[in-house]
Amino acid sequence: MPKLSISDLDLTGKRVFIRVDFNVPLDDSGEVSDDTRIKAALPTIRYALEHHSRLVLASHLGRPKGKPNPKYSLAPAARRLTALLGKTVPLAPDCVGVEVSSMVEKLAPGEALMLENLRFHAEEEKNDPAFSKQLAENADLYVNDAFGTAHRAHASTEGITHFVAKSAAGLLMEKELKYLGEALEKPARPFVVVLGGAKVSDKIAVIENLLTKADAILIGGAMAYTFLKSQGVETGKSLVEPDRLDLARDILKRAAASRLNFMLPVDNVVVNKEAWDKNPSGVEPRSSSVRDIRPEEAGLDIGPDAIAAFSEALKDAGTVVWNGPMGMFEHPPFDRGTRAVAQVVASCGATTIVGGGDSVAAISEAGVADKITHVSTGGGASLEFLAGDVLPGVAALSDMT
Repeated sequence: MPKLSISDLDLTGKRVFIRVDFNVPLDDSGEVSDDTRIKAALPTIRYALEHHSRLVLASHLGRPKGKPNPKYSLAPAARRLTALLGKTVPLAPDCVGVEVSSMVEKLAPGEALMLENLRFHAEEEKNDPAFSKQLAENADLYVNDAFGTAHRAHASTEGITHFVAKSAAGLLMEKELKYLGEALEKPARPFVVVLGGAKVSDKIAVIENLLTKADAILIGGAMAYTFLKSQGVETGKSLVEPDRLDLARDILKRAAASRLNFMLPVDNVVVNKEAWDKNPSGVEPRSSSVRDIRPEEAGLDIGPDAIAAFSEALKDAGTVVWNGPMGMFEHPPFDRGTRAVAQVVASCGATTIVGGGDSVAAISEAGVADKITHVSTGGGASLEFLAGDVLPGVAALSDMT
């Protein structure tokens, strides 16, 4: 059933506990170096404040291993949020306890408080009921706007919902579910999926779920070599998962039976692996057919013919979902395939959904992020959603009646 949205709730004067995803990178000086996730939560935060709620914000940051660690304080996130909102958002000394409850009670309608890192308590990741109840003591209503953590059943994403009157999706969560849900259930066709990254094992469930839903699946990145090896192609020293060869062979067989256009790269950019390991900057890459990789070589990017073939498959798409780079994106010149795909996805005119850190970085660095229909804030969560899995943080929200 459709889930309640924050726009369905009467927020006036209520203590509204919003789970946000402020797990942001910090620079050497301890300040936020990329505020994308904070900006993504602003529409929900502003909506709650404009509707006169008494706003309680909660998030995790990093991996403090269940105990307080100043290195992982949310103070930098609170400062950045204050600057972006133009309204002071103080940081509580903890996320539960008498002092925190006192600060929440003193909030006036239209004011906000940020709680300290939820993962300073081991009970958060354990989804401990007592801790969940403690969090809920500062909430009349609960809103989850942290799609990036929705695939985890933690106290602040699932447990708390058992102790509040109503639980709803924030505007960002609602947007994620809308675009990803429509891609799975009623995509504009042709529906083209682009998958990259290192390992087939990371994307198996997604591939299997989309075999009967997509019109084409384009495979790039190192994961392509496991599929190629399963067909008897010599892959040199390219990354291959030997224990996934049978599965890759089976996927290819099922794709052929369903008449799905399952595309692997026809060429690649390769290097001498031993020389590369010793001195990456001193190695001269070469383009070759995927069937012409020498024993000492490893493929690090898709080649120009593969870029052309993928571009052709994408140009008339109605819906595109892209997750994962086409090559070793972090080491130019092996970012060319990923950047080329970014340009084509941005210009193809389809409903486009991009997720995964490297893919998002590629569209940002290529200057085309504003031409993507929806940039997903949750890499792992979006993959599990596309795999057809139930996300605990979504399932726990109140159903519309």
